[in-house]
Amino acid sequence: MTQLVRVQNFTLSSDGYGAGEGQSFERPFGHADPSELFAWAGATAHWPNRTEPGGGYGLDDYCTRDFHNNIGAEIMGRNKFGPQRGPWENYDWQGWWGEEPPFHTPVFVLTHHVRPSFTLGETTFHFLDASPKEALAQAFAAADGKDVRIGGGVNTVREFLDADLIDQMHIAVGRLEIGRGERLWSNPEELTDRFHLEQIPSPSGMVHHFFWRR
Repeated sequence: MTQLVRVQNFTLSSDGYGAGEGQSFERPFGHADPSELFAWAGATAHWPNRTEPGGGYGLDDYCTRDFHNNIGAEIMGRNKFGPQRGPWENYDWQGWWGEEPPFHTPVFVLTHHVRPSFTLGETTFHFLDASPKEALAQAFAAADGKDVRIGGGVNTVREFLDADLIDQMHIAVGRLEIGRGERLWSNPEELTDRFHLEQIPSPSGMVHHFFWRR
């Protein structure tokens, strides 16, 4: 079975931004409001962070349910892992997600400042100073034959797109405008030279963009 490289449930504003400016511990998405960006997913029955019964079904839920489907490893950028820049002052920071991160797979964090691997719950974080191709080789080896998810942020997704290493993408686009920050595209049609694109609107107001290689 062929291992795929996938972007799954990646959320953008209507003007193509995945995060705002000024990331900090208090504001992981900068000036953008994550409660507005991700309200569509948080309202679904299969939202990975849901701790109580409830939530809706339908297209939005189908997409959140697919988040873990056949994923054996994730690759993310350092800015998704945390707000720190430069050399690590210490190793106390272990990510935004508490004692049980939602990944449940090996996670490879791209950074120029590596640190020792550690495990929280069912997730082990590894830190790599590597090119996208080199990181992907390690993630494939750790994924036990399953697919590898490119988890973000925007700059990491762009790096893998620029290296032509992504096979499939699901991008959820909302009505909110952010105006500045980390932008994936001006228009999704920019990617149709390499990908087929199907856009499906949801009753929540989101438009789900599905890309797969030509």
